[in-house]
Amino acid sequence: MMDKLANMAMFVRVVDTGSFAAAAAEAGVSATMAGKHVRNIELRLGARLLHRTTRRQQLTDVGRLYYERCKQVLADIELAESSASELQATPRGVLRMTAPLTFGSRKLVPALTEYLERHPEVSIELSLDNRAYDLVNEGFELGLRIGEIGDDRLVARPLQPFRMSMAATPRYLAQRGTPQTPEDLSAHNCISLSTWSPRDRWRLIGPTGEIEVPVKGSFTANNGEALRVAALADAGIVLQPEVLLGEDLQAGRLIHVLPGWGSRPMPMHLLYAQDRRPTAKLRSVIEFLMERFPAEE
Repeated sequence: MMDKLANMAMFVRVVDTGSFAAAAAEAGVSATMAGKHVRNIELRLGARLLHRTTRRQQLTDVGRLYYERCKQVLADIELAESSASELQATPRGVLRMTAPLTFGSRKLVPALTEYLERHPEVSIELSLDNRAYDLVNEGFELGLRIGEIGDDRLVARPLQPFRMSMAATPRYLAQRGTPQTPEDLSAHNCISLSTWSPRDRWRLIGPTGEIEVPVKGSFTANNGEALRVAALADAGIVLQPEVLLGEDLQAGRLIHVLPGWGSRPMPMHLLYAQDRRPTAKLRSVIEFLMERFPAEE
């Protein structure tokens, strides 16, 4: 096998440099030895790879195909060796990452600060935005995305699903009553995102399946934090991510409405480019976040 790889490497070098003499000089061997490597391949394949002339070597049809395959094989070997070395490396350097605003600020940032304590030679530049960045063309090594991916250039590593629940203040529920079924929501002030379409219907999933219920409300906003503040001011029932409402629910400032019902959980993934060789820095962040926010079985 080693002889085959040496033959392939010399053949590629001959093609790239344009002559046996140039390839031999680059490899530090004689031109005769360079020619022997290529002849070994031709004898093994039973086909000529090069049309030899006094000036330049020209690929045959078989040689052209074999050259492309050899380049790929040699590149894969180099990648495997460098990846093995990288596995033993200490994570270091700057990692640029993007994530959605709510999950990023509420859950991701605390997790990343813990990661940085463990890996002091790494620094992270995080961009929080609900826009789906083009990781490949905008210079991000890693992205956290909620929802469908739809980009076959990316490797997607699953995290825990992203869930949304309904909540309201004790005072609001005392005044207006507590819904007992999803259909009861139509009699309440339901505050929701202005970007949702349609705004007058909530699609919910719960113990009896998935349903769509008509809702109405006196307040909408294009930001989940604004809806949270409105709900805390007794404005009505809010449907927002659990990561946004969690602290208020735990403290009793908000109460779960219709426990067990909520929007269908959305998939959440870590994304990076398929052709990017994971560095120790990137690999360690991915492993840390997958352990912190594990996908469900």
